[in-house]
Amino acid sequence: MALFGKKNKEAKTTSCCCGNCDAESMAKAETAKTEGAGIKVLGTGCAKCNALEAATKAALEQLGMDTTIDHVTDFSQIAAYGVMTTPALVIDGKVVSYGKVLKTDEVVKLLQKARG
Repeated sequence: MALFGKKNKEAKTTSCCCGNCDAESMAKAETAKTEGAGIKVLGTGCAKCNALEAATKAALEQLGMDTTIDHVTDFSQIAAYGVMTTPALVIDGKVVSYGKVLKTDEVVKLLQKARG
């Protein structure tokens, strides 16, 4: 019972959910999250993430918007948004969808609502 109440002094304290990120990468992720308005697709680069990016590009073309899409694949930056299920869509710093691939018309509605 001597183990209870003792703390490991060598344990690294981070605010990351996985414990693999250091303070510098978490700070960088927070900065990337808050800098500038834009559209971001959060995901690892799988087929679903790429499909969401394609649907978003099609929606932007349909609306006549000339906005670049950032595809964020760094897990610490994704976690900074509080997203645990990808793909996710971020418009102007706000997560508007996560965990599913949106169709083009769904993205159009989200863009109109966010930037309307």
